[in-house]
Amino acid sequence: MKPLPMRIRRFCAFLVGVVFFLSGIFKLLDPVGAGLVMADYYRFFHLDFLVFSSKYAALFMALLETVTGVALITGLWRKVTAIAASAFLAFFTLLTLILVIFNPEMDCGCFGEVIHLTHMQTFLKNVVLCALSLAAFLPYRDFGHNRRRKYVAFTMVTAGVAAFTVYSLMYIPLVNYTDFKPAARLLAAERFHEHDGEDMYEYVLIYEKDGRKKEFSLENVPDSTWTFVESKAVLKAGYRHETFPELAFTDGSGEYRNQDAARHKVMAVSVYDIRQAGWKKWRQIAVFLDNARAAGFNPLLITASYPEALQSALSSPKLDPRVGEFLLNNAYYADYKTLISMNRSNGGITYFDNGYLVRKWSFANMPGKEDLDELASGDITETLLDYSTLGKITFKGFLLYCFAVMLLL
Repeated sequence: MKPLPMRIRRFCAFLVGVVFFLSGIFKLLDPVGAGLVMADYYRFFHLDFLVFSSKYAALFMALLETVTGVALITGLWRKVTAIAASAFLAFFTLLTLILVIFNPEMDCGCFGEVIHLTHMQTFLKNVVLCALSLAAFLPYRDFGHNRRRKYVAFTMVTAGVAAFTVYSLMYIPLVNYTDFKPAARLLAAERFHEHDGEDMYEYVLIYEKDGRKKEFSLENVPDSTWTFVESKAVLKAGYRHETFPELAFTDGSGEYRNQDAARHKVMAVSVYDIRQAGWKKWRQIAVFLDNARAAGFNPLLITASYPEALQSALSSPKLDPRVGEFLLNNAYYADYKTLISMNRSNGGITYFDNGYLVRKWSFANMPGKEDLDELASGDITETLLDYSTLGKITFKGFLLYCFAVMLLL
């Protein structure tokens, strides 16, 4: 088989490399979200016993995908890279074909939270990439020669990707693509019609029995043979539909307290996995809640648990009982999916003002007492714009750096 001209082959390899690089980077931007998608794949293939490794398995795959993309763009180790890219595409094309056939309710996660594709769109995308790879690599010989300076480019970009990955693991994503993004307004702040104060939404409870899901109203709860799945707010007939993230949580007695997050100046600490929160973390959270209240904020501790489980988690002999009691008395309860969507950090802080999401922090860089005092007296709009703009500029700058080095060096 006569290969295509080298320029065409390199261009096709470049296109495949760009997709690989962006797909990997978008996953590295949000390792927790990538881990959630990997966990869905484990469950789909009945490999639930591997769920514990989902985050790091997703991280490894994303790194491998990104580095392969860098090698394709820079044109290094062309034969090895061609084989690796072809193996990747063959595997993922087969995988997406299975998803098309069985059509499970899950996201493919090809581009993280940045771009969402249907199973069919994902499959067609992989078919196109397979065609490009065949044009670029067949026959698997005569790939041309590496340019020596590209080794420098590869090293510089790989070092940047490694630093970016470490940052993403320690902190929350630079750019947020979930419903809980900066300037988003909570559903609780939009629950009443702007003219007559009528409730625009009604709660629907979803239960499951014998593999079948069904919706019930609050007044018509099924018997104990049904298993509760989730609750959601449904817009009543006659009202304009808008998408608002819902932060639904209850107090220890089971009463919904969603409106508490829509008050003026709220600092919400979310712990989506209490098993991973040691006594030192709980102590730091208690100090933060106390400092937030002193600075004039309404502090909330929201956990993905229930009172008995939280009490057990706070019973560590190393934790001062008074601290445990303080946390338990100020705790609220929500579901895991909501909290991990709101803040990717387990013990992360989210700042709301009158229902608008202003800023987020991971547990690793939670604001101290002086920072809280400054935030309390600062301008909300300026804080929101600074936070949102800085993350976007930093991420775009990182992408620009990578492509500039790969293409120009």
